[in-house]
Amino acid sequence: MSSQQEKAKLFQSLHVKGDPVVLYNIWDAGSAKTVEEAGAKALATGSWPVAVAQGYGDGHKIPMEDAIANVSRIVDGTDLPVTLDFEGAYSIDEACIKANITTALDAGVIGFNFEDQVVGGEGLHDIMVQAKRVGAVRSAIDASGVDAYLNARTDLFLKTNPKDHDDTMLAEVIDRAKAYEIAGASGFFAPALLDEALIGKLCEAINLPVNIIAIPGCPPKARLAELGVARISYGPVPYRQMMKALGEAAKEAFA
Repeated sequence: MSSQQEKAKLFQSLHVKGDPVVLYNIWDAGSAKTVEEAGAKALATGSWPVAVAQGYGDGHKIPMEDAIANVSRIVDGTDLPVTLDFEGAYSIDEACIKANITTALDAGVIGFNFEDQVVGGEGLHDIMVQAKRVGAVRSAIDASGVDAYLNARTDLFLKTNPKDHDDTMLAEVIDRAKAYEIAGASGFFAPALLDEALIGKLCEAINLPVNIIAIPGCPPKARLAELGVARISYGPVPYRQMMKALGEAAKEAFA
């Protein structure tokens, strides 16, 4: 069994610009086992499917204790690195963020998605406010002695119509990426960014490995690799596909 630190180092090494690691998001120990057996190099939870599978909505609706217990079961059932979609770390306060990150690390995870939207509120945190929050996560990681991967996420593209995604918006996103890098981010996640030209420009403009989510309209894996993407995740797509198949099978059974 690999140590937590060994898993963290392996996970870090999987993020290569132009040769993206694929994370087919899971939500419990059962889905983790299936994805592992399919050939995954690492496992990543998705906050929405984890919450919905337990009867909650997204956005810190599932109690943190339940989310941690769930990811702990996933970690215990695999020797693959497991990264946790931790939304906003269940707090605005930097001290609480540190404590919550420490709790998650104690469960064995080796990475986090950490987003800049105001969870449960409106809009995004101011760039400097979020940079301090990213710094709080990094501080907790450093104190743990585990080189966990901090995937700093911006929801700017997610919160706007794709028709409005342009170079002006990209410039703000790049500013956020650079601020988060200085604060201690390991990678940068831009969900809902689908435009090839903008993806390429983002990958060229920042040092951090870029994470793109493979939702409908996203360029294929080979093209994302050409553009310089280092990580491809699937978010809620796997859960929705599974539930659609379940619903169709149930309808056939009840017919």
